[in-house]
Amino acid sequence: MDKKEPDNKRREFLGEGWKLGLAAALGGAALSNLKCTPASGKTETLMTTDGQMVEVDTGQVEEMHHMEPGHNVRKGIPGRKFVMVIDLAKCENALACQRSCNKHHFVTGDNAWLKIYNMQDSPDAPPYWMPTLCMHCDKPACVTVCPVDATFKREDGLVLIDNDRCIGCRFCMAACPYSTRVFNWNEPKQEFEMDIDMVHAMHSPEHAGMPSVKGTVDKCDFCPHQAVKGELPHCVTACPNGVFYFGDKNEDTVTNGDETVRLSELLEKKAGYRLFEDLGTDPSVYYLPPKDRIAPFEEGLESYNEFQSVEKPEEPTAEDAQ
Repeated sequence: MDKKEPDNKRREFLGEGWKLGLAAALGGAALSNLKCTPASGKTETLMTTDGQMVEVDTGQVEEMHHMEPGHNVRKGIPGRKFVMVIDLAKCENALACQRSCNKHHFVTGDNAWLKIYNMQDSPDAPPYWMPTLCMHCDKPACVTVCPVDATFKREDGLVLIDNDRCIGCRFCMAACPYSTRVFNWNEPKQEFEMDIDMVHAMHSPEHAGMPSVKGTVDKCDFCPHQAVKGELPHCVTACPNGVFYFGDKNEDTVTNGDETVRLSELLEKKAGYRLFEDLGTDPSVYYLPPKDRIAPFEEGLESYNEFQSVEKPEEPTAEDAQ
């Protein structure tokens, strides 16, 4: 079987008629269920891969949302509203958060979902390290512009991407004011052999350990596979300094694994803020300013360079010059 076939099938979405497109997105195993799904009488407008707008029955679209029996990955965990707090005073750019995220999501190089930047607010202000990741906005611009409903927001606040529906138009990347999305130009690099056809067949917005899909967009997902088990995201547990707090806004509680605190008290006491508040996106990630830092800033630490996908050329030797 041609290894490019799953990639081609994904891009056939609605291309040869809406039923064939939906079947391709769901996979052959779901074809029988798709045929017997009754029409709802309502339609949704979706874009085909060649840019045409097509009316599709809502009942058939909803069928795609149920990727597993009895579980709707697009709905999320009822009653939850996940948030994250990043304490800039604690970050030393140890990169343990990025390594753990990369490992558990098969991410490499510049496609890292979590990046750490060297920041300096003014020439007179001291520099500090700033981790960045998807803000999981309550009013996400990326969801609004997606023409095929590949990017979606769950009831628990998570904004996820269905790579089986993504057509690689990158509208979401252009719309995101935080520039936290990445595009997969190539198949992911693997440390061991893996059947790519099987990987694509198993892919789900809520599955962990699944490599990225070529031709689609990726980003931080707040580790929903951990949330369903009541566990913290990998970046939170990996950080040696307790930089990341994760929790439930509805319960007003967040934790970094070592300490559990009230979200409202933490934000009030340490002057928490969110990026680009004036845009009205209502991000779910809060920052605490780099005040009373636990360690001095070190110039020697560089953000994610050791994970770059492109190797630096070797320095020429005296023998090469001869």
